[in-house]
Amino acid sequence: MRSELRPAPAADGRAPADAGVGTRLVEIVVPVYNEQHSLERCVEELHAYLSETFPYDYLITVADNASVDGTWEVATALAGRIPKVRAVHLELKGRGRALRQVWGASEADVVAYMDVDLSTGLEAFLPLVAPLLSGHSDLAIGSRLHRGSAMVRGPKREFVSRTYNFLLRATMAAGFSDAQCGFKAGRTEVVKRLLEQVEDNAWFFDTELLLLAEASGLRVHEVPVDWVDDPDSRVDVVRTALDDLKGMVRVARRTLAGRGAVELPARRRPSRAPFGLGRQAGSFAVIGALCTLAYALLFLALRQLVPALAANALALGVTAVFNTAANRRFTFGVTGRRDALRHQLEGGLAFLVGLALTSGAVAVLQAAAPRAGRGVELGVLAAANAAATLVRFVLLRAWVFNPGRVQRR
Repeated sequence: MRSELRPAPAADGRAPADAGVGTRLVEIVVPVYNEQHSLERCVEELHAYLSETFPYDYLITVADNASVDGTWEVATALAGRIPKVRAVHLELKGRGRALRQVWGASEADVVAYMDVDLSTGLEAFLPLVAPLLSGHSDLAIGSRLHRGSAMVRGPKREFVSRTYNFLLRATMAAGFSDAQCGFKAGRTEVVKRLLEQVEDNAWFFDTELLLLAEASGLRVHEVPVDWVDDPDSRVDVVRTALDDLKGMVRVARRTLAGRGAVELPARRRPSRAPFGLGRQAGSFAVIGALCTLAYALLFLALRQLVPALAANALALGVTAVFNTAANRRFTFGVTGRRDALRHQLEGGLAFLVGLALTSGAVAVLQAAAPRAGRGVELGVLAAANAAATLVRFVLLRAWVFNPGRVQRR
């Protein structure tokens, strides 16, 4: 069954809001589910702030996600007495579904959304939408993990959030720092094109939209925010995290199938890789030295917990991801998300070569000298890693980031 949109009439019987003539209109969507006790206070606070400080015309749309309490009645009452507020009812749940419906039908210049609890400080809203109205950026997000942000939340949510965003950056080369902050905006014409390929209708909607935008060469602007966790939040963190991981797998499959981008005018100029062998070898050596140091420290730490073979595989796997990403950017000059996942997968084959060499070295050492100390183990592994590094450089230069291959793509 399709979700139904039922806009509530304004008090004077006209359209829910008057956007004015010759002005820039920003539509802010507030998705809600069973929020009858807090909805009125939060919408009034948002409206008061915007009416006093926001220099553009605006429309607040309360999107009721199939609430089963009195949320819809509160929303229609707000729309009836505040001219710049309207209410929309959906018969199916899902934050992504609500944003898809309202954004897809919007006539505003910029569409945005924020959580009803107003956990994000409203003073960040103008910096969020200003680059979009000026044409500088295509999407904008509030980031709780930005260096300039101030955040208050529990350790469980903190751990899950940072782990999830780390996975996005490590495995999918995401350029944004916080995928799930409920504080985002986009140029309407761009958002509508992206919505055509976004499949998720729940919590992964945000991440999928951002990954698609980056893959399409669009510019995503980040704003540091002040954020205070809502203690009454009913989000199932574990279930949401699992759904997000499933979404990442689906997007990865779509990217590998060549369907990871939308045909839109790109704002980023194509990168030009520095193909000089001397420059590449120097950059590769520096990155390799740093990754080798990180590998050694990680191996020694893991060796206290697991056998040598397992410690070697884990340490090599973690550092291989960072090694590929760093060489992609600094050694071969490839930027942006295009083909980033493919590069990681092909770099993974070089990882397997390194794993085979180093694991073989450990196996030979244990057979020849079963009582060898940690220092001997580490020395043998360092020699094997040197050989693996040479093989890796040849594979990256001649295959993964081959100049002819990059230019053809």
